[in-house]
Amino acid sequence: MTLTQVWGSVIIFTVCPLLGGLPLISWITYVLTGSQLAHLGTGNVSVSAAFYHGGPLVGILAVGSEALKGIVAVLIARYFFPTEPTWELIALIMLVMGRYWMGKGAGTTNVVWGVVVHEWKTASLVFLIAGISFTILRERRSGRLGVLILFPLILALLHPENPARIIVAIALSFLLAWIYHKIPDDLDLPPEEGKVKSQRVFRFFRGDKAIISLNSKLDPCKVGQKAATLSQLKRCGYPVPTGWVLPPGDDPETLIKYLPVSDAEPLVVRSSAIGEDSELSSAAGQYQSVLQVKTATGLRAAITLVLDSYHHPVAVDYRRQRQLPDTAMAVLVQKQVLGVFSGVAFSRDPISQQGEAVIIEGVAGDATQVVSGRVTPQQYRVYIREYKEQGSKTARENSSSPIEEGTTNSNPQSQSPLVNICCQIEGSGDLPSSLIEEVAVLARRLEDHYHGIPQDIEWSYDGQQLWLLQARSITTLQPMWTRKIAAEVIPGLIRPLTWSINLPLTTKIWGEIFTLVLGKRARGLDFQETATLHYSRAYFNATFLGQIFRRMGLPPESLEFLTRGAKFSKPPIFSTLRNLPGLLRLLGREWRLDTDFEKDYRQLFAPTLSQLETTPASESSPAVLIERVEIILEALNRATYYSILAPLSMSLRQALLRIEDRELDNSQTPEIASLQEISQLAADARHLLSLEQVTDRSSPSLFTALVEIPDGQSILDQLYQFLESYGYLSEVATDIAVPRWKEDPRVVRQLFAQFLNEPPPIPKPPKRQRWKAEVVQARLNLKGQVTQVYSQLLAQLRWSFLALETIWLKSGLLSEPGEVFFLEFSEIKILVVDADEQLKEQVPQLVQQRREQLEKHRQLKTVPFLIYGNSPPEPVASDYSLQVHQKLLQGIGASSGQLEGIVRVVVNLQVTPRIDKRTILVVPYTDSGWAPLLARAGGLIAEVGGRLSHGAIVAREYGIPAVMDIENATEVLRDGQRVLIDGQLGIVELLD
Repeated sequence: MTLTQVWGSVIIFTVCPLLGGLPLISWITYVLTGSQLAHLGTGNVSVSAAFYHGGPLVGILAVGSEALKGIVAVLIARYFFPTEPTWELIALIMLVMGRYWMGKGAGTTNVVWGVVVHEWKTASLVFLIAGISFTILRERRSGRLGVLILFPLILALLHPENPARIIVAIALSFLLAWIYHKIPDDLDLPPEEGKVKSQRVFRFFRGDKAIISLNSKLDPCKVGQKAATLSQLKRCGYPVPTGWVLPPGDDPETLIKYLPVSDAEPLVVRSSAIGEDSELSSAAGQYQSVLQVKTATGLRAAITLVLDSYHHPVAVDYRRQRQLPDTAMAVLVQKQVLGVFSGVAFSRDPISQQGEAVIIEGVAGDATQVVSGRVTPQQYRVYIREYKEQGSKTARENSSSPIEEGTTNSNPQSQSPLVNICCQIEGSGDLPSSLIEEVAVLARRLEDHYHGIPQDIEWSYDGQQLWLLQARSITTLQPMWTRKIAAEVIPGLIRPLTWSINLPLTTKIWGEIFTLVLGKRARGLDFQETATLHYSRAYFNATFLGQIFRRMGLPPESLEFLTRGAKFSKPPIFSTLRNLPGLLRLLGREWRLDTDFEKDYRQLFAPTLSQLETTPASESSPAVLIERVEIILEALNRATYYSILAPLSMSLRQALLRIEDRELDNSQTPEIASLQEISQLAADARHLLSLEQVTDRSSPSLFTALVEIPDGQSILDQLYQFLESYGYLSEVATDIAVPRWKEDPRVVRQLFAQFLNEPPPIPKPPKRQRWKAEVVQARLNLKGQVTQVYSQLLAQLRWSFLALETIWLKSGLLSEPGEVFFLEFSEIKILVVDADEQLKEQVPQLVQQRREQLEKHRQLKTVPFLIYGNSPPEPVASDYSLQVHQKLLQGIGASSGQLEGIVRVVVNLQVTPRIDKRTILVVPYTDSGWAPLLARAGGLIAEVGGRLSHGAIVAREYGIPAVMDIENATEVLRDGQRVLIDGQLGIVELLD
């Protein structure tokens, strides 16, 4: 390279960017119009912005100024590198970079004229092909993409001998494509708001097609959510009437001339405002609709009326109250359905905000009578339930493997499941029941289509076909709160102290996991919205979590798949690829999860637990107890991370490697290890006692007999050591308000007595594991270790607060045991650290109010699993009556086998009933502390949970069938009822 060329390259890399950033368009516009483009419209300083805001003269001068820049850049490079045309393209790249970063423009005009000077043959061919395609197809974005592909392609065909030139041309195309993606497009602005003389040209280059139908893919940002939604639903096969769309600012005459208007086929003209029918704002009833349009003149007047309604004072006030921007109005024209019956439907009850009912309102005639409120419609409540027909007990009895009462069959013969829909209709009127069911199913299908967001639909039936006229989100029924997973993570009634500890820990860790994947796209997400309390019970924000999982490129039901074994839909490939770097970071964490835990156990968990055990909380002052709590919370923060990731990691590996539950050994989980240890202890004691003593189920007399036997004290010492080892377990390990076994060992003593009299079956050791099973087994063992550490830390946290409560009971600040759990942790810190006298005076009132609220919620006969919207009303009577009339209840199969037995409903462990191997336990949830009770039963049915539930693990270990996730099981089923459960298929059959 010569010295001249060195100087040339320096000039190209410095002068060309400065030339690109020179604001000639801005100066021209300001001089001729007094306007500053940077403060108008999109903020772009571009040729199209000059035409739009300044008119034809300003636009033409803008084209000339930017064309001159491109020509000058090419000529500079040609002067210094006359034989190397590659440098001319490099000069254009530098010019475009300056144009974008300093001049707020894309540089399209610069490149166009620069390429004309650079290689006129290539430019001519590109313009010819692209011009013809754009004029015919009228697709602006496709046209741009086509030009960017054609340019390097044609250049390569004409000059294959110069690969460097081709590579730089490709780089220039990629740069322009990236800039087009980053900056807003001035051509998206409404043409009618631009200069009058520029509107015709502007509409041409916008690429708007003359006629836009609902069969086309429509952008809600251009034609409004209503039209875009109906377009999408029509293309998905839903029964949407034929229709057309007039975008904002388009001349309606072309559409008016095209549409067939007659008395025989009347049209309906409706609004489709940008921002209307969104998830946050429905704008229902704010804009005009015109029916029975039968002439071209009437169509013209109807379009004008609909457009004018956007500026009506009521509509303007509606947008201002909801802080919605003033945008534009598209017009939707459809063939009018001549309805025999019409109405509206809500996929969920907008009043009660809960339950399974679809609310339908209908009248004879068209739907406007219902929407307008001029006629009182007939109302119906429809309960829909889908279930899989697996065949009745009679069919099973005719098979080769009959089932006898009290026995299990691990290899049931099943029939292929068929999905059936059962509807129960409440209400009476003129609407045919078949039509009511069809409308209800349509509403629920639309809800599923939109990821569980409740839908408000308008429908009409013409005597032959049910038509969907409109579908929009019920904005008052968001977000959706679910107790499905939450009821297993932290079940039952939750006191303020428990929630003030668990919520920050859980949401913080979930936030870290989501942020790890999403990176910058996690900004603005408030992870405190992940969970809340309703009726003193925990609920997860299903809407929020679904949005996050979709943003991560995963299906919205990902969490239920990993925690409960629910169905997993195929994730969208492009979204997954977009999040691939973040997902790989998460997989990296998963890969080293065991080594990270071992390190944290040595450096954090083991030292913390040792320190807590050597310094009893009962001997500490309030200030020291707060310090002790902070130490525990620091360890719990890290333990929560493992308690979330370890089960997810195990589920993921088990699903990917397709390992059956029976191939895994659960002996290292606390619930199984504790059962095996007490079972062995009972076996050691059995030979020391007489038959009469062994069969005596009275715990006091049994332990009295052990004291009197020479070797009995050794058994009692081992039992005491058992409580020292597993005393941290409880009915609900995650709730620090619930006593631990160490505090109330009755359940352990009862299990010991039961095992003395009825030795449990010895679990079959798993067969030699394949390498795949060993991979999953390692994660299962890790999950057990994490559960132990997590539960021990929570137990120490409880005992620390109990020690503080003891001090406050003596001082008179609290009056009864358990009251400390009605205070939040922040309040406790203020009372101890700041000694706030005002808060001290308020404590009795706070405790009383919160206790009364908890008791009020305890008395609720039914608590919904799903709630729609914030601040729901008091729960309505449960709508599980449909389940009662079903012979089969469908849940999640968690432990294989079949059993016909007698139901025993147990809602908590305060009263432990007498059960045997013919008993099928029906429980609201399971935790580690339920293991002693579950081990004595013949089968298990739970309202919540999945294959990873504590109850499912115990059931598999002892070979008893288990079915999880049977909604309202403790209400639908009753004591003494005969049922048949199939733990493989997840079915409960009611025999009585």
